[in-house]
Amino acid sequence: MLFLDRAIKSSLHKPQTSELAALTTEWGERLDAEHPLAEHPKPQMQRERWISLNGVWDYAFVACDDPAAAWRDDCGPEEYDGSIVVPFSPEAPLSSVGKRPPADALLIESRDIRLPALGPGECAILHFEAVDWACSVWLNGKKACEHMGGYTPFSCDITPFLEDGPNRLSLSIYDPSEKGAQLRGKQRIDRGTMWYTAQSGIWQSVWCEIVPEQHIERLEIAPDADAALLKVRAAVSEGDAPLEVEVLDGGLVVAQATGSVRGVELALGPVRLWSPDDPHLYDLIVRYGDDTVRSYCAFRTATVEPDERGHARFCLNHEPLFLRGILNQGYWPDGLLTAPSDEALVFDIETCKRLGFNMMRMHIKLERERFYYHADRLGMLIWQDMVSGGSLPSDWQTQQKPTLFPRSWTSIDDSRPAAWVKLAAGDRAYREEWTATVHEAVLRLSAYPSIVTWVLFNESWGQFSAGEATRMVRALDPTRPILSVSGWYDQGTGDYMGIHNYFRPQRIWRDAAARPRAFMISEFGGLTWHIPEHSSFPKPCGYADFTSIGAWRAALSKLLSDTRALERDGLSGYVYTQVSDIEEETNGLMSYDRRIIKLETDPIGESGS
Repeated sequence: MLFLDRAIKSSLHKPQTSELAALTTEWGERLDAEHPLAEHPKPQMQRERWISLNGVWDYAFVACDDPAAAWRDDCGPEEYDGSIVVPFSPEAPLSSVGKRPPADALLIESRDIRLPALGPGECAILHFEAVDWACSVWLNGKKACEHMGGYTPFSCDITPFLEDGPNRLSLSIYDPSEKGAQLRGKQRIDRGTMWYTAQSGIWQSVWCEIVPEQHIERLEIAPDADAALLKVRAAVSEGDAPLEVEVLDGGLVVAQATGSVRGVELALGPVRLWSPDDPHLYDLIVRYGDDTVRSYCAFRTATVEPDERGHARFCLNHEPLFLRGILNQGYWPDGLLTAPSDEALVFDIETCKRLGFNMMRMHIKLERERFYYHADRLGMLIWQDMVSGGSLPSDWQTQQKPTLFPRSWTSIDDSRPAAWVKLAAGDRAYREEWTATVHEAVLRLSAYPSIVTWVLFNESWGQFSAGEATRMVRALDPTRPILSVSGWYDQGTGDYMGIHNYFRPQRIWRDAAARPRAFMISEFGGLTWHIPEHSSFPKPCGYADFTSIGAWRAALSKLLSDTRALERDGLSGYVYTQVSDIEEETNGLMSYDRRIIKLETDPIGESGS
């Protein structure tokens, strides 16, 4: 117990005043600041006529009496403070700013945009993939739209606001980070240990499309692998034109049908099933009047089913598959939450697959859609977490007590308002934002075949009404298993029991749920190896220290092997912590700058301190 107490205390949040050492990735060093992240942001809904608006913008920090209210106004400054590289947040080194807006200021991001002349009956749709947290959007001094939510995309029709020549686009942005209750994931201004540098503003791609007035706004793509059927529905701007769908395999049309936007059904006959070993994708062409969209789909099932011994297992295409997962926080030293390039996303996926992992748990972050596209085409399974928020969690309630006293896991009924306060979910606006964001995320990401599980709450951060949330997600997407609560304070709902165990020998825990669930060790490991030349912080932070890289590798190999051996007793899979070091944490399989793969590279100047 003394060892556990010391280990837990060493891993808790301690505010840090030391500056983080500057690290860069090879992709950040090659960044084209005029044309960063130039790929199409939505692989499942591509049109030919689109323009990336990423690049060099103007920025300013504008002081105001009440930023929480002023963001709805046009707060453009008389003079700008300098240039910023979008879509990197001002806190990220790749933005060229490298500092956070003051607490009493709004962040203003602005640029001139030039669009091609619109033809008769054409519209210009402006897209933002993510802006943290609340913003108003202005074009030529007129408000085009506003949005709240740092992890969800939004769009607006800017056609009525366009003028001849250059058009001035400006955003007024407010982000209180942990000073507010909104969704923010693992960001903190007061960073330390497992909480990372906060960021604000535009952090995913900005782009514009030229579309007909009657156009597709959203596609719902629903493959049914068991029936070899594909159902496609569309939300459209206006009109009642037919919806035409073609399915192509290797460039050849294998099915086509025409019907209403309310649903087109295509029978394909035998289909080639998607799996990590054979990540086969079918191309789609969808037409609505003069609008043409290119997309893709795949056929696979993701379920929890009993095996021949009665153990509940994760099954892919109705065959048990042991999940060798790894925790992916999606942080980068030069881009923070924004990967420095498309190639960087591919590198993480390919490296983890080569190291023997078949699943990534996308942790407390909704990633840019190109990440899921690459997981689809490369064959990496994804567990998708939802983003946490609420008030600051209590270290005792969410870390110390459940780790020291596992019997406390059944002590909280999260359907009761009194429990919401304990679990940092007492703020009504937070609960409404969480619910709306989950609803949007499930609908938006449900056609990516790599996503095989939704994870709703992690370690009780902002947890509330997990049973009700599970029913909501099940109604939105009945095709995927759900891990309702990862870590502790399980409510007996969902398809998995997922426990976090960093400090005790791994074993199968008893599940008292009313129906069989797959047992997952949904976080464990975190073994530390600190490499001074490739670390942001001078001291290691993790759950174990070693005297040599060889000793670290041997311990990791034994831990993974011993844990995998629990499969015979009913373990359905695990999630090892983690892909890379992050800021103070040095428990990754790679260094934070991704220049050292600890399992493959013998680092110069190795350190076990």
